[in-house]
Amino acid sequence: MREQLSLQANGVRISYTDFGGGGTPVLALHGTFGRGAIFAGLARELSGVARIIAPDQRGHGFSGHPDSYTCADFVDDTAAVLTGLDLAPAVILGHSRGGITAYQLAARHPELVAGLVIEDVGPVMRRPEVEHPVLPVHGWPQTAPTDAELAEALLARGVPDASYFLQSAVTMPDGQRGFLFDWNDMMAVQLSGVGDWWDDWLGSDCPALVLRGEHSALLPARLAEEMVARRPGARSAEIAGAGHWIHDDAPAAMAAAIATFLGG
Repeated sequence: MREQLSLQANGVRISYTDFGGGGTPVLALHGTFGRGAIFAGLARELSGVARIIAPDQRGHGFSGHPDSYTCADFVDDTAAVLTGLDLAPAVILGHSRGGITAYQLAARHPELVAGLVIEDVGPVMRRPEVEHPVLPVHGWPQTAPTDAELAEALLARGVPDASYFLQSAVTMPDGQRGFLFDWNDMMAVQLSGVGDWWDDWLGSDCPALVLRGEHSALLPARLAEEMVARRPGARSAEIAGAGHWIHDDAPAAMAAAIATFLGG
């Protein structure tokens, strides 16, 4: 049963979706421009195997929009959510920017993390390893009369598929369709994730699964291989036919990989 709930965590109101379904509790962290609800398809596939609890991270979804979006902010928020919901130690699933938070949390608070599932992000988010680590979104349109017009505006700015962004579109008080995030906040979120995070990835020893989309532009295959080779307790799986958003592109295959990982 899917429920939208909220709690105060690290001084910020954090909204979260509890998909229920029984099984191992998994805290799922979305990427930039996302929200917890994006994991609905994956949660259905994992029903009975994993109970997905997915917060809207600060600045996203129905959570608060504070002024700061540092790595430490996201780590502290997640630690507070785990403590507030009495989930620790838990398996942490992180997609993209959320994956950076997941392995940074494990490095700083190993007592809170039983395992990691890292969805299509590496320990380096910068050039030259990643050609386009930041999507420049300053000044992009916030609202439009319809979702189709919102999508058209994004396509005009070079986004090949607007569907991920539209998962964060809602009807505004004036009747317009608009995003739950602010584009300037999203620039801050992206920029805080740019860097070399090898020390954080190597800073924990809990079991870890690295998932890479076959057609990913953000996690080169060679980097995924190096992540596993350098960190004890890590394994990897490449998901055929998927791009960066594996949970949308191939939820059944992603769920199968996670189920195998949770089963040991």
